[in-house]
Amino acid sequence: MENVLSVYERPIQSRRNRLCFDERPCQLLEEVIAALPTLPGKAAKEDNEYIRKGTCVILLAYDLDTGQRYVQVRQRRTKADYAEFIHELLTTHYAHCEQIDLIQDNLNTHKYGSFYEHLPLVQARELSRKLVFHYTPKHGSWLNAAERGGPSH
Repeated sequence: MENVLSVYERPIQSRRNRLCFDERPCQLLEEVIAALPTLPGKAAKEDNEYIRKGTCVILLAYDLDTGQRYVQVRQRRTKADYAEFIHELLTTHYAHCEQIDLIQDNLNTHKYGSFYEHLPLVQARELSRKLVFHYTPKHGSWLNAAERGGPSH
């Protein structure tokens, strides 16, 4: 926990950014019965019956230094999805950075090996040298600003 907190305490540094990463699985649902029109001053009423239309996962990176959020929706949460998202994020928005501290939970996909398994060797090596992983402790994912939705004001 102290490692993660030390990243949050650190002041903004030139060419070194601080990011938080998390993902959230979602169900895709369709209503069976259309909701009734809402009357003024009344709460909307929904039926509890639905048709499950599949699942997806939302990948989110949150920049602690700027407040910027980067989001992608994917069908699954695999090592390949993680590696592709992080690679695209860093090459598109953080190419100028020398190092990036990445706060994330300790999921089996959140490893340097994901890059080497799913990206060309040169790209994988570049990411693994640029990123410093900081894992939230077990049952401590609430420490991740990406999961909380950013800083609390």
